[in-house]
Amino acid sequence: MASSVSMNILFSFIVLFSASCVVSYTIQDQFYQCITLHSDRSIPFSTAFFTPTSNATSFNSVLKSTAKNLRCLAPSEQKPLLIFTALIESHVQAAVICAKELKIQLRVRSGGHDYEGISYTSGMRRSVPFILLDFAKLRAIKVDIEDNSAWVQAGATIGEVFYRISEKSKTHGYPAGLCTSLGIGGHITGGAYGPMMRKYGLGADNVVDARIVDASGRVLDRALMGEDLFWAIRGGGGGSFGIILAWKLRLVPVPSTVTVFTVPKALETGATKVLNKWQHAAHKIDEDLFIRILITPANSTNGKKTVVTAYQALFLGRTDRLLDVMNHSFPELGLARKDCVEMSWIESVNYIAGYPSNIKPEFLLEGRPLLPPVYFKAKSDFLRVPVPVTGLEGMWKKFLQEDSPMMIWNPYGGMMGKISESSIPFPHRKGVIGKIQYLTAWTDADKKSADKHINWIRGLYEYMEPFVSKYPREAYVNYRDLDLGMNKNANSNFLEASVWGKKYFKNNYDRLVLVKSKVDPDNFFWHEQSLPILPFKVGQDGKSLIH
Repeated sequence: MASSVSMNILFSFIVLFSASCVVSYTIQDQFYQCITLHSDRSIPFSTAFFTPTSNATSFNSVLKSTAKNLRCLAPSEQKPLLIFTALIESHVQAAVICAKELKIQLRVRSGGHDYEGISYTSGMRRSVPFILLDFAKLRAIKVDIEDNSAWVQAGATIGEVFYRISEKSKTHGYPAGLCTSLGIGGHITGGAYGPMMRKYGLGADNVVDARIVDASGRVLDRALMGEDLFWAIRGGGGGSFGIILAWKLRLVPVPSTVTVFTVPKALETGATKVLNKWQHAAHKIDEDLFIRILITPANSTNGKKTVVTAYQALFLGRTDRLLDVMNHSFPELGLARKDCVEMSWIESVNYIAGYPSNIKPEFLLEGRPLLPPVYFKAKSDFLRVPVPVTGLEGMWKKFLQEDSPMMIWNPYGGMMGKISESSIPFPHRKGVIGKIQYLTAWTDADKKSADKHINWIRGLYEYMEPFVSKYPREAYVNYRDLDLGMNKNANSNFLEASVWGKKYFKNNYDRLVLVKSKVDPDNFFWHEQSLPILPFKVGQDGKSLIH
């Protein structure tokens, strides 16, 4: 009897002791143990796991490593409890399984060009602890010229992708972004536009397969995920459906020699007249030609502040034909032979990205941006009718009220107008003259300074409302803007999310929500502007998602 009592006391002590250990056992510890349990390869803790308590210096270094917007790293923004740098693809599966077991949110970062930082911080109004899954080590690229394709892991930058393609062929390319440090994982989930989009469409239009980890931790390719999910991930925004492991890209032909130019026009030298003509010509011009406009403030010769519009172009051909095209369709720019520079396609990548002429293409392998991180805020609009001259003149006045503003106008037309709005979730197609991006940047961490700059860009956005797309006022999901609305928590509803969902996806929003509800019914993948799930169960038959 005494022995039995002693054993009961001992058992009770063990239970109590174990319970107290569980309480003190941190989420970080539990996640590490779980990952180790679900991994078929040992994981070196010091190079894969970073916490703000055990190794704060390394944690901060990794957190900031690819972050481009310092505003998202402010002390008021919630940081991850843990950063897990996956070393192999099965680690991503394990991360999903373990985050679900521990009931903790998982956020994923491929490149860090996230305008509102939702891939690596959280701006939620209430505390929602999360773990950051970083793809910095998953960047393998395999180019197959004979198949006109490339498999690219999500952590690779588009600069790396461009370079690896050029290594194998001088006459193959890929129609993705202009900023070479973009992580391709997130880039394509929003559509992925670039200077060849008028010829070949978006990067997302040229994806033929993908590998994704779903909410159950399964790895799915196109055949396994089905056409509905494959449709949704190519332009439906990141962080709603699963975690992209890799894309299979369809390569496109490029000439051995292309031509680039940059021609500036200030207000004093006819900037308003030329921009007005651009609105009527740039989307109708030869589809081999992409002419974007970089708009910045400058000091004029008389010392007063002015606006400079720089017309920067890529032409898929040589100078002689380019001059014929410009003289016929856009003579107002006054392009001369001396403005044109012939080079290889891979050299044009560096030119369009703004790198100095002495930078070699090999620099793209470093995945580094041209400029250091700054505090910034951005917004976007789509133009379907030209802004009248009086509207442009008022826009200049607003523009000159800010310290370091910038606008970028990108032309559409060509192939962009030939692809159906519903072909992929990216809907901004036929009838779009171009896209406008508004930016303001600052270096002061002071909140009053931030409020001043953010209020300015909101004011410019409000001013432009009469001149841009309507019903809805369209926006580009990869220029994510939390001013458009935000999920309060993981239980956002269809109508609330439609406020921004319709701006990003137009009529494709409804189908995206159906896909989301089918593939992630528990809403495991969510963030401030993720797609919601419907309050009722969606059937597994593909037809119900299409009709």
